[in-house]
Amino acid sequence: MSSYTISSQAYFKIFFHAAKHPHKAVNGVLLGNLANGTVSIDDAVPLLHHWTSLSPMMEIGLDLAGQYADSVGMKLVGYYQASERLDDTTLVPVGEKVVSRIRAGFAQAVAFVIDGEKIGTDDAALIPYISASSVSPWRPFSGEMPPFSSQSSQFRLASSDLPARAVEFVRDEHRHQKFGDFDDHLENVSIDWLRNKECLPETL
Repeated sequence: MSSYTISSQAYFKIFFHAAKHPHKAVNGVLLGNLANGTVSIDDAVPLLHHWTSLSPMMEIGLDLAGQYADSVGMKLVGYYQASERLDDTTLVPVGEKVVSRIRAGFAQAVAFVIDGEKIGTDDAALIPYISASSVSPWRPFSGEMPPFSSQSSQFRLASSDLPARAVEFVRDEHRHQKFGDFDDHLENVSIDWLRNKECLPETL
């Protein structure tokens, strides 16, 4: 199995998306590349904050995100979601379909479900879902070490302080309010949902 590293840019975007819509389901896709057995998740593109099925808007958003990934030399490598309920960490059927589609073009695709009860703590609050093959169901990762722990060799954050920094950016600077997904873009086309540079720290 490949290992996975989430960059600060990707992590902050996932966090800001969930923070902006704390009582709604949100989802998006992950961009990156594979090198030497490690999937580097370098960016995240937020899709929707309200969905029930693979709607036309979801299809369009996925296509545009894929085109954007190609334009910047990356691939769609995964999917993320948060549920409406804090205690719901199940990968929903829509998520399974989306990440399975991504896997058709990237065999090491992964899905992350945000753990609403841990978000805002020093924990990464991300539950990885993996699948052994194209016919295997998507299941939460279970390994010898918890994912994103200091001992984990398969799921890592680029820096261990990312969760704490993300909390500070939301609490002290309200950066999540500058964040926009594809839903927001459909209401206001000036929102750059593909890049979301305005919400990111200048040091990235």
